[in-house]
Amino acid sequence: MPATVVFDGDCLFCQRSVRFIHRHDRRDRFRFAARQAAAGTRLLAEAGVGLAPNSMVLLDEEGTWLRSDAVLRIAVQLGRPWSAAGVLLLVPRPLRDAAYRVVAAIRHRISGMLPACELPDAALRAKILE
Repeated sequence: MPATVVFDGDCLFCQRSVRFIHRHDRRDRFRFAARQAAAGTRLLAEAGVGLAPNSMVLLDEEGTWLRSDAVLRIAVQLGRPWSAAGVLLLVPRPLRDAAYRVVAAIRHRISGMLPACELPDAALRAKILE
């Protein structure tokens, strides 16, 4: 089964992150589920995560990953140049997650500075679990 990224479907910043992952996912490794959708809620419950507010979640064959672990593991799987971010996994998790929490706390303000998101193309829609 492909890795699944569970994201906040109400957050423009998160939606743009999903588009970025999809655009750079050359090996077709990822599927996506908004945490507000039935599939996202079910996957989070099965993983024992709850609704995981303010956290992107990666579910893959190795486990369930939250916050900076999720983002960096996704980057590693995207290949070059994004995989270079994997070196940040050597930074202690509390430090990485502190930086993640800062971005998570201001993501809605960041979203307000971004242009409106267009509808996903057919290829991305096929990867979104309902």
